Amino acid sequence: MLLALCGLVMLGLVREETGTEAFLVGLGLAVLPAPAVVLAFRWLGRAHPLPWGTHAFVLAWGACAGALIALVANSFVAVWLADAWAHPVDPNTLAAFAVAPVVEESAKATALLLVLVFRGRLIRGPVDAVVLTGLTATGFAFTENILYLAKAFGSDRDEGTGAAITVATFFIRAVFSPFAHPLFTCMTGLGVGLALLSRRRVGRVLLPVAGLLLAMGMHAAWNGSTVLGPLGFPLVYVTIMIPALGFTVWLVLWHRQRELRTVRETLPRYALAGWLSPYEPLALGSLRSRRIAAEFASYHGIRADARRLRLYAAAATRLALLRSDAERGRRTPDFAHRERALLDHLWRDRALARPAFAHSWRLAPPRAPHLLPAQPADAAAPGGWYAPPAWWPPAPPRGYGQGPGYGHGHGAPPPPGRAHAPYGYGGGTAPYGGSPAPYGYGGRPAPYGYGGPAPYAPGQPPYAAAPAGIPTGTGQQPTGEDARHDPWAPPRE
Repeated sequence: MLLALCGLVMLGLVREETGTEAFLVGLGLAVLPAPAVVLAFRWLGRAHPLPWGTHAFVLAWGACAGALIALVANSFVAVWLADAWAHPVDPNTLAAFAVAPVVEESAKATALLLVLVFRGRLIRGPVDAVVLTGLTATGFAFTENILYLAKAFGSDRDEGTGAAITVATFFIRAVFSPFAHPLFTCMTGLGVGLALLSRRRVGRVLLPVAGLLLAMGMHAAWNGSTVLGPLGFPLVYVTIMIPALGFTVWLVLWHRQRELRTVRETLPRYALAGWLSPYEPLALGSLRSRRIAAEFASYHGIRADARRLRLYAAAATRLALLRSDAERGRRTPDFAHRERALLDHLWRDRALARPAFAHSWRLAPPRAPHLLPAQPADAAAPGGWYAPPAWWPPAPPRGYGQGPGYGHGHGAPPPPGRAHAPYGYGGGTAPYGGSPAPYGYGGRPAPYGYGGPAPYAPGQPPYAAAPAGIPTGTGQQPTGEDARHDPWAPPRE
């Protein structure tokens, strides 16, 4: 509600300054680049997707509260400094070089600070922090573009220059540099994200400060390009903006691949304990396999099934990262409760996820032989990936939609009101294809922390046992208020 009020005040100030017609033109032009930038940041964070509500909050903060704070503070501080300065200084020049970078980057960084305070356990590293700060700056740039484009339209109207100033402003701000504000603020996100991974107290303190100062410095250099003559903008664009953008994207993608590798290396122990099907750990560690599984669920079910599958993949990623942090000795408060909440989420949607990931396993065979048990040399398939061991369930047949559905035992009746069994319908405890259930898919697996032999590998260590020094998961699951406010509960959008 407060953010909406800030947005209305901000739009009212822009309309009062530029006029209704110019405001509407600026609003229409500013909308054009925003969806592409938002989708780009959503794509960067798709390995560990955060809830839509969190993304909506940071977008609204940047477009409403952050822009309003910057508009008011820039004018006030610039006039105050110009009056206090010993030599006469133009307030607009002072605001562009000294005030705007500090005020605007601080206002945008406040959104990430609020998320850290109230939903801090959602942010796992640089990827999440960069996505949130980038979306905040995208909202800020949207509102700022309304103001600049509206002023450009008003200048064209007053000077009789047609649309030359408006077109030039649109190409500079929306075509050549739509990533400018997001790139500045992403430096703050990188600093905060790297600090979350740091084990040294000095790093956890200095890295966020260094990221914020770097964001302010890049912002000041970008604003200062106007005083360098005709070559100022191309010089700063080529020497600073493009290299910084390339490095940031590379670093985020590298960290995203690290998260996916953690998923592939951590989740097999839950599969061996019965919480996941054998197909899922490697499929969940591949963005291509996730996409194929979501398409399969949407094609054979409804669109809501694809959304549920994406939430399932997000919960599995959080589970892998949580356990990896615990095993590496990082502080993981309430490990048992968070692990239980995530595993319960996976167990609830197993009938939807298992056939979908079995399908993606077949279409996109994993290339990770180091994660499978040792096999003889002749087990390698022509495609370059290693065949699973003998106890690994076979891939589903090609005839999707023909005969009984996945998990539907032969002779079991379809659910009421359905002409055929949907994929994932259990039909008792029979696994895919209706054969007996050697792995116990029809019943709840042994609890995490189970100390007996693993179901798939007799005599092996308990793959689902809790890490050293961590409770074994035998505690009670949160209920009531604790369950509703548990930040590790499945995300709700």
